[in-house]
Amino acid sequence: MLDTGRTARRLESYVQGAWRAGQGEGKPLANAATGEVHAYIGSDGLDFAGALDWGREVGGKALRQYTIHERALMLKEIGLKLMEMKDEFHAESLATGATARDAWPDIDGGIGTMLTFASKARRELPNAKVIPEGAVEGLSRDGSFVGQHILVPMQGVAIHINAFNFPVWGMLEKIAPALIAGMPCLVKPASATAYLSELVVRRILEMGILPDGALQIICGGVGDLLDHVTGQDIVTFTGSATTGRKLKSHPAIVENSVRFTMEADSLNAAILGPDAAPGTPEFDLFIKEVHREMTAKAGQKCTAIRRVLVPKAHEQAVIEALSERLGKTPLGLPDDANARMSALASLGDRDGVREKIAEIAREAEIVFGDPAKVALVSGDAEKGAFLNPVLLRCADPMNASAPHDIEAFGPVATVMAYEGLDQAIEMAMMGKGSLVSSVFTNDPDVAAELVIGVAPFHGRVMLGNRDSAKSSTGHGAPLAPLVHGGPGRAGGGEEMGGMRGVKHFMMRTAVQGTPRLLSAVTGEWVAGAPAEQGTHPFRKSLAELSIGDQLVTERRVITEEDVEHFANFTGDTFYAHMDSDAAKANPFFDDRVAHGYLIASFAAGLFVQPDPGPVLANYGVDNLRFLTPVYFGDSLQVQLTCKQINPREGTIYGEVRWDCRVTNQNDEVVAEYDVLTMVAKSWPLPQEG
Repeated sequence: MLDTGRTARRLESYVQGAWRAGQGEGKPLANAATGEVHAYIGSDGLDFAGALDWGREVGGKALRQYTIHERALMLKEIGLKLMEMKDEFHAESLATGATARDAWPDIDGGIGTMLTFASKARRELPNAKVIPEGAVEGLSRDGSFVGQHILVPMQGVAIHINAFNFPVWGMLEKIAPALIAGMPCLVKPASATAYLSELVVRRILEMGILPDGALQIICGGVGDLLDHVTGQDIVTFTGSATTGRKLKSHPAIVENSVRFTMEADSLNAAILGPDAAPGTPEFDLFIKEVHREMTAKAGQKCTAIRRVLVPKAHEQAVIEALSERLGKTPLGLPDDANARMSALASLGDRDGVREKIAEIAREAEIVFGDPAKVALVSGDAEKGAFLNPVLLRCADPMNASAPHDIEAFGPVATVMAYEGLDQAIEMAMMGKGSLVSSVFTNDPDVAAELVIGVAPFHGRVMLGNRDSAKSSTGHGAPLAPLVHGGPGRAGGGEEMGGMRGVKHFMMRTAVQGTPRLLSAVTGEWVAGAPAEQGTHPFRKSLAELSIGDQLVTERRVITEEDVEHFANFTGDTFYAHMDSDAAKANPFFDDRVAHGYLIASFAAGLFVQPDPGPVLANYGVDNLRFLTPVYFGDSLQVQLTCKQINPREGTIYGEVRWDCRVTNQNDEVVAEYDVLTMVAKSWPLPQEG
């Protein structure tokens, strides 16, 4: 059982390059399950303006010296080392009231999210300090004036104000994209569980991987911190909608148009489709998921299911099935193997949830559980913040407000019956914007109607059915590649979403100028920029290759025999290649035409240098377009230009993107695309051993 003999430690803040304790003894923080003092917290007397200046001047400047891939590799190294330390974090997490199963998505999930960002950044973003975004836009007829968007790091500090329920995941999912983008971070964890966040930050800083100033943490109040934000800073907030609105309206944030992202509490719904009757796999999955979301982390999840929307015909069956499962959920100390659920984060939270239940109960009836009574298999019901699950039923949900407006942030949900999908959609929207809704159905028509109906009011919609039962991550699991956030009450913000999250911490700027100058800014060759012809570019290693290195090939005439051989060899005998009369009847063609893939194949034959050399592999083609039909007798020529070079850190090769432009004898573009290759950093390759 929990160790009650430990000495409570005084939490410190890491600001301006050192760990510093605030003035005084600090405020006591209780162990959620035992009530004993676990730590003391306070930040009085710290220089918050100085912390921001330190982040901007020291951390920001240092981070921006690295490329995106280099920053991502820092996070990869940090994440792998944190995984080796996770037992220490799990032990500390017990004080938050989280069971081992509850702590896994916070600790292991948080580290995994950081590693996912590190991996995706190296796969999807260039190894550069600037990200070109979108196509080059021609702004003049002669091509001498063009434009393109670029993304560069903001030159302030990313201030992350986090919630108490996910002290690790909530911190790491925010700092990962910010650091990859090149922004230093200042973390302000919620006080109730700040001891776990502080421990993780300590271990990260002890690694010595991040440059100084890249990561700071404030344990305690933020004082006048927000008074000193500028238009280059970014504030992210997770917590209550009330607190979020207060922060968002802070004078300095409003005056300086500071980017503010809020992820707030919401009345998330789970919807049982009319086809998912008792006895179907979808009904069973629905009951299992609602039970899990009510009891995981004692229901203290921003994505937890608060509203259980079911067909009128299945209402009683749902109540009975949920009550049965909830009745088999033992409550106890977080390290007790017999307990399936443990304490809320604090006694104040428990009291607050009881008050919210009473408010909801004015328009609903309690059908399972008694908020005033606690039954435990271990622990002390008076000292620990324990609360058994409570299930309510609202008989008239279309005319009620409390179940749609009041969130009891604990193991509490309300069952509400609908009549028809239109009413289910309207009921889901009565939550005024949520992070997530889930739909359990095996009927494609029901899935389509419900998703399209509720999507405008939700940041994420999860579809559950028998086919994904074993693979689904569930209603309440935000994932790194997908956006996490929601409209309206949920805050109107977005987090994660893969590389979308990185771009939130960067400035999008439109750059206009000549192709030569634009290419110098973006690090990508732009049509019209200078090109260098000479040695075949496939004979150059990355050490020798330059943006703009170009090959213009000889011509090749396309014959009827070529087309018919290709058709018979590949089996592609589409009429436009084989039947002159049918081709002429097609509004796009004057006669039989060459296959598009024949054009791409012949183009490769024209530009490839066949000898062993630095080009190790062709791994793809992007943005392939066939623009002008190719007829028998047309002659093709290829212009191949080195467009982008991405050295991969820690390997013997890099990725090279080539601009490929295929033209006919009239200089009309018949095909254009990007060729992707792996190219050795040096040639010959270094010998092993």
